[in-house]
Amino acid sequence: MDRFRFGRAIRALRQRRRLRQDEVGAAAGVSRTLVSRVERGLISNVPFGTIVAVANAVGADVELLARWQGEQLDRLIDERHATTLDAAVRLLRGLGWEVEVEATYSIYGERGSIDLLAAKPERGIVLVVEVKASVPEASNPVIGLNRKARLAPQLATVRGWPCRGVAQLLIVAESSTSRRRIARHGEIFGTALPVRGRDVPAWLANPTLPPIRGLLFVDVTTEGRK
Repeated sequence: MDRFRFGRAIRALRQRRRLRQDEVGAAAGVSRTLVSRVERGLISNVPFGTIVAVANAVGADVELLARWQGEQLDRLIDERHATTLDAAVRLLRGLGWEVEVEATYSIYGERGSIDLLAAKPERGIVLVVEVKASVPEASNPVIGLNRKARLAPQLATVRGWPCRGVAQLLIVAESSTSRRRIARHGEIFGTALPVRGRDVPAWLANPTLPPIRGLLFVDVTTEGRK
């Protein structure tokens, strides 16, 4: 991050919105002095969450970007995601699910893709799966799953799948970091995805109504399940 350019951007956005530094500080829950420091690029010792709060107060988003050996980091991340996706596909197909990878959609102006769209037509159950190599932020996977699950009945109709219910599943590559982040936001994940552990593969092997909303860790090093 170019901290000085970032600071100038925050100042420009604040001025565009005709806000004073104390107003931004109040919205972000910090002092006017700290807002001033951010605008001057003096953020080396400022917590990342505080930087995000100040940016949000002027209508900006903040992305944290790690760089390593040019494009090698992107390839490493993509490889881990692909490995996790492969493990998820093998799990579902091994349990008799029909699986479509990267199912694209364009419905009522909403466009995107679903990592895995699966079905047990004989049960009338459709499964929307979000696959994550890691969990970067609490709300994103949950929001994405909810939105895609609303579209699933229409996607099932196009594919000729009966749909009596839509299940939601977040599959995450096993790591202590992802487990810690999910635990930190336990209320969010616990409410949105209450089914965990062995109950998930048990339901996948014998899906029934009502459909589950679950979270499953997969060990991509041994391709086992946890």
